[in-house]
Amino acid sequence: MGESAALVTIEPMRLHDLPDILVVEKLSFTTPWSKTAFLSELLENDRAYYLVARHGEKAIGYAGVWLVAGEAHITNVAVHPDYRGQGVGRSLMQALEAIARVKRIRRMTLEVRRSNEIAQNLYVQLGFQGAGYRRGYYQDNNEDALIMWKELDMATP
Repeated sequence: MGESAALVTIEPMRLHDLPDILVVEKLSFTTPWSKTAFLSELLENDRAYYLVARHGEKAIGYAGVWLVAGEAHITNVAVHPDYRGQGVGRSLMQALEAIARVKRIRRMTLEVRRSNEIAQNLYVQLGFQGAGYRRGYYQDNNEDALIMWKELDMATP
């Protein structure tokens, strides 16, 4: 873990984080979520949990999960380009898993672009396994999504 990652804290996302989160979103995705989408997740979706990675006062990354029908569906994970490769994404993913465990969730899932090998490698390191593809999942370029799953052993903290 890099020196700056050691100074990163993971906390629940708050409304005042949205300006920083929207910057991370625009730098990370070709079809970024809008402020309205984040507001809906934070204020209206009682199954959603969103976390921020904070370096000082600045939100430099975030991750979200929906807890539905005994499963944790990871919706997004993004880190500002200046902080990538320093363990921030890993820390966010581990914090989402901790939430799932506290809520007694037994399975986690996510979709990742077929071309995003860096993210796929992280997810495999964290125990996720590929389970198939969603054809044409990403609307911006019709790219397939790799579906990944992780079974949580409830005996492991």
